[in-house]
Order: sequence, then structure tokens, then C-alpha cells
Amino acid sequence: MSKNYLNIFKYKVKTASSLKKIKEKNKKKIILCHGVFDVVHPGHIRHFIYAKSKADILVVSCTSDKFIDKGTYRPHVPERLRALNLAALQMVDFVIIDNNKTPINLIKVLKPNYFAKGFEYNAKLNLETKEEIKFVESQGGQMIFTPGDVVFSSSKIIDNNQLKIDDEKLLSLLAHNNIKLNNLINIIKKFKKLSVHVIGDTIVDTYTNTQFIVGQTKTPTFSVLYDSEKNYIGGAAIVALHLKAAGAKVKFTSLLGNDKLKKFVVQELKKNKILTNLIIDKNRPTTNKNLIISEDYKLLKIDKLDNRPINNLQINKIIRNIKKDNSDIMILSDFRHGIFNNFNVEKICSAIPKKIFKAADSQVASRWGNITLFKDFDLITPNEREARFALADQDSTVGQLATELYKKTNCNNLILKLGSKGIFCVSNVINKNKDKYFFLNSFLNQNSLIDAVGAGDALLAYSSLSYKISGCLISSSIIGSLAASCACEIRGNQPINSSLIIDKIDELKKRLKIN
Repeated sequence: MSKNYLNIFKYKVKTASSLKKIKEKNKKKIILCHGVFDVVHPGHIRHFIYAKSKADILVVSCTSDKFIDKGTYRPHVPERLRALNLAALQMVDFVIIDNNKTPINLIKVLKPNYFAKGFEYNAKLNLETKEEIKFVESQGGQMIFTPGDVVFSSSKIIDNNQLKIDDEKLLSLLAHNNIKLNNLINIIKKFKKLSVHVIGDTIVDTYTNTQFIVGQTKTPTFSVLYDSEKNYIGGAAIVALHLKAAGAKVKFTSLLGNDKLKKFVVQELKKNKILTNLIIDKNRPTTNKNLIISEDYKLLKIDKLDNRPINNLQINKIIRNIKKDNSDIMILSDFRHGIFNNFNVEKICSAIPKKIFKAADSQVASRWGNITLFKDFDLITPNEREARFALADQDSTVGQLATELYKKTNCNNLILKLGSKGIFCVSNVINKNKDKYFFLNSFLNQNSLIDAVGAGDALLAYSSLSYKISGCLISSSIIGSLAASCACEIRGNQPINSSLIIDKIDELKKRLKIN
């Protein structure tokens, strides 16, 4: 898709108030069609052709992304692309992105002569359609039901066919917000100016490689032959390592046991020149998660940990370090293995100096965490499962879920991680020309997937740095998502160097043929 395509039909996309003026000036009859139009199919074309035959001007309005509830991960096509797809149709004169849950407000403002719906709505009038008829007629207009013999469904088309428009979505997002990929590289190059303090639970991920022993056994028990094992720094510690690999100056506060794995962690942090404030607790082990693998099959995970909350002396030591901190960014990385709990999160958060950029993540697998405890942060990056648990919401769309979490936490920016589907973001951006809500597909090629462990850590680290530099959630979420895709392409939880992100951006530039 060329940049020209994104703009050639833009003149048709109007606001309700501007169309009202056109109607009053020209005294022409207007017919309005309204819907989601996630995929424009033959049923829509018939609908528009018939509607156009009844009036001088055909206006098509599409519901904005945040009000769509036709499926958890809908819309498939973001609102601007949906509007441009409609505007490209010759019979459509104007398009409106309706920023309301129903078209009632638009009907009040535009006062169309006709409001057209598909014939299937006439067969069984629901409450919504009855209300629309009432308001259309109260404005002097008439409801029309277009004829048809076949009902098409955008939902079924999307569900039955994986429509790949990732590049088009990204191009639209970049073009509308005037972001160039070269700008992202410039942001990354400024990471070395930043200092970051990470606070959270350290986890050592052990990968134990084995070979499956084939043969008869007396009981239904797996029998494997030990081959080798490798330890990887995980938890909040890998967030610190990602930040260091990105080029920032890093300080790390955590809790370790007095054991062999403590020595491994300290050695790795020292090797990477990370300043540490480590609390050594001889009464608990260093948290270890041992994954038993046989020929790339993950058979079993064995955890060695102690999830008891840290004591008052330990928490007070952490709070003293926080209060005197002068870093640019502070990241709280919560895994619920001792440092953070329901009783001390508020105390820790209130100790953070006001001038510091605050980011938080609650990456809870086997424990219960609650991202809503981290209030008034500049950036939070929970995943969908954690968000649904925190809000006790199993049913809302991801857009509704993200919006509610954004309000509940009073954060400035939210990145809701959706695994292989990508991310949904909400920002407090003041500039009306910038997107406040947007969806970003994953940059990972599923054929390149090796190990998804740690992708969220990479996203947290790189998004935090990028936002502090740019003040733009769109730029920072793209950089963070690219970092997450890099993390998925290597085995084990390993720090992602900023050069890998720049390589990814260069690949995007070539594929999309833009700068």
C-alpha cells in the first residue's frame, strides 16, 4: 500500500458538523447508512447502491474502534482504514467515523432525510432499531430497509479467513500520527542518556535438557535421560539486563537467597555493570523455575521458591533507597515472589520521587497479582489475563477491558499485551490529531518463534525507555513490540541488544518501502 492510497480518499472523510453545513448549503437530500464495516462485502455494496438511488448524497458512518463489541479482538480493521475503504467506493459521497456507541447522536446532528438499514433488521425490530426509527422520524426523516436475499456477515468472513492486513494497519497508524521509522532509530540512539532503577523479584529460569527413554515401564511414568542444563536470569533481573543492553545506566533492587544461584545472579549483574541494592535472605531460596525439556517438548516445570512477603526491615530498606533515588525512570516489576504484596505496594509507590517517570508491570503466572494497585503511573504493561483477573472481567472486548483498566489505575499510558495477537494501547495524549486508542499487531513471524518466555519483560524495558525519550506511546509501543518479537526468536530469557531492534526497523523500512 502506498502512502498516496492513505490520503487519496481522505477528502471524503468528514465530521458530522461539517456535513451538516454541506446539507444546509446545498439543500440536497441525504441518506445515512451506519455500521461497523469491518470487512466490506457484497451485501454492503448492494445496501449502498440501493441507498444511493434514494437520495442525492450517500453518507456512510462507521462506529469508532472503542465502541465495537462484535468479538473480543474486534475490530479486525482499525477505524481509519475502515473509513478509507468506504470512501474508496464510488457510490459513497462522504464517510464519518462516529465516536458514539449508537448513531442516535449523529442522526440528531445531521438530520438525514433517510436512514437506511439492511432488510434483515426489518424482519425483527429490536429495541435499538425501534429507537433509531423514533429519532429519525422525530427529525423529519424516514427509515428505509434495503432489499436483499442473502445476508453476509463480516464476523464470519473474519473468523473463517485470516485476513492479513498487518502492514496496512501499521502504515495507517504511522501516517495518521506523522511518525517515521527513522525517528524510532533516533529514539533508540538516545537511550544511553537515561538512568533507570528496577525494583522487583529475581527469578532464575533453568532449562534442563533431556532425552526421552523409549521402552516399556511398569507404571505410566516419563523416563528421561539427563543431558545438560542452562540457567537464565529472569524476573525483574532480566528487565534490568534488557535496559542495560539497550544502552541505559541501570540500578537494580531485589531479593535473593544465600545459595549457589545467588552467586550466579550477582556474577551476571556485575558482568553487565549493573549497580545493585540486593537484600540477601538466608531463610529463603533464590527463586528458581526449572523447566524439564525433551527434544523441544516442555514436559514439566519444578519451582523452588518461598512466596512469603518480605519483612518490615527489608521493605524499609527498599523504601529508603527509593526516596533518595535520582534516576530518570523507575520500573516496578511485580512477580509476587516476596517483594510486592497487597499491603506494601501503596507504601512503595508513594515513596517514589514525583519527578521520576514511573512504569509498572504485573507478570504473574502461578501467583495472584493485581495491576490496579499500581495507581497514577506513567506507564503500565499488563497482559490480558492479568487485566481480566484484576477487574474480574471475563467477557468484555479488549478495547473495553483496556479502557476500564486505564480509568481504574488512573495511569497516563497503558499497553495491554495480547500475546501473539499484539497489543492494545490507551494514551492520555492531549493532541487531538494523535491516536488515544490503537491496536498494534505482533511483529513476530510465527515461523520464527522459538521461545516466548520473557517477551513481556523486553516490551516493558524498551517501551519505558522509548516513552521517556519521545513522550509518544505509539513510537514506544512499536519499539517495545519489536523488542518482544526479538525475545521470542531466541531460546531462553536473554537480554535484547538495541542493535537487534534497529535491524528490525530496517527490515520494516525495506518491506514497507518507507522511511
